Amino acid sequence: MLSMTIASASAMRTVFSPVQEVVSQALSFSDFQMSLLQGLAISIPIGLLAIPVGRITDRGNRALLLFGLALLWTAGTALTAFATEFWQIFATRMLAGIGAFSSITVCISLVADLSPPEGRGRALIFLSIGNMVGGASAFAFGGSLLGYYTNAAPLVAGLDPWRNVVLVFAIVSMGLTLALLTIREPARREVTGEASSLSATLHALWQRRALLAPLFIGQVTVVMADAAASIWAAPVLERYYGSTPQEFGGWMGLVILGSGIIGAVIGGISSDLGHKSHIKGGILIGAVVAAVLSIPGAFFTLMPDVTGFAWMLLLLLTCGAVTGLVTSAAITVLVPNEIRGVCLGAFIVIGAIVGFGVAPTLVTLIASGLGGDQALRYGLAITSASASAIAAIGFIGALLRARKS
Repeated sequence: MLSMTIASASAMRTVFSPVQEVVSQALSFSDFQMSLLQGLAISIPIGLLAIPVGRITDRGNRALLLFGLALLWTAGTALTAFATEFWQIFATRMLAGIGAFSSITVCISLVADLSPPEGRGRALIFLSIGNMVGGASAFAFGGSLLGYYTNAAPLVAGLDPWRNVVLVFAIVSMGLTLALLTIREPARREVTGEASSLSATLHALWQRRALLAPLFIGQVTVVMADAAASIWAAPVLERYYGSTPQEFGGWMGLVILGSGIIGAVIGGISSDLGHKSHIKGGILIGAVVAAVLSIPGAFFTLMPDVTGFAWMLLLLLTCGAVTGLVTSAAITVLVPNEIRGVCLGAFIVIGAIVGFGVAPTLVTLIASGLGGDQALRYGLAITSASASAIAAIGFIGALLRARKS
């Protein structure tokens, strides 16, 4: 159920990507405006609410909280189908973003209490796969539905094809949201009583700054690379490779799904094996290796054909899935229960602001400096490669610190 919830959240966040070029043309939005809809609109509410959501996760009823977040991202997605102005769509995307990312904190916390420490890496595989299934579904079904509604009667009379696509996803999400009413709050594990107030929680996290800071840098920059890739891959395919959403939606969905499954399995197994080994900080070894391998994958936009594009994008996203799962597993093992939610919330705040708030717009700014919209592929390659390199340095620093700790 938690895996399906994450899949729904991911799909509601991603469904705008396969149709964004159509939206841009229909509403005469610039690349800069689209970057704000795909980036800043998602990051602002997360930046404001991730810590409070993390605090409620540590202290309140997580099952009820998750249901409320699901209602928010479903409502935001549905309202997007009827918004007509830029700032209206910006507001509905903000609403969708509130739940879509904050739910990750809640689900990870629940999984941690449903599994022992030595098995959490493998348990988190389900959440990682759910995240990728949602993104893959958005591309695969989003592209197919766009082609269908372009030639068939609309679901709601008077709505453009892309609006019908978004509305269909919102309806499916509502069904999954109602299913969340079956979830019950599990007992909390590993409560140490270390932090009883928010100030005490922040102090406890500050005491772990030598380990958490490089871990933050590593995972946040991975989010930058993956966010930039997932948001701008579709426009690059349409502009430079002459491919349409109907043509690339299916295989893009397979790439996202394949990377999620492969990355989740590798990340889960490597983190559990590393945790069981006699190597101090061994739980982070998989993240270091994956971050290094993601650097060549960042150049997927410069491949001479669509096949090369697909394989290199698969490499980049797979490495991102590995590091994401390893980071989550490391937090559930190394951070006490009562400060875990705030810690995850802090990761999401920084990841949202930098990854989704900065990365998409940074791509357009670099592209503008290199010659404008036609240089989008180069702006994306530079952003993703730089972020991947910084991620590798961050994870290496976290591993070295964990070995000394």
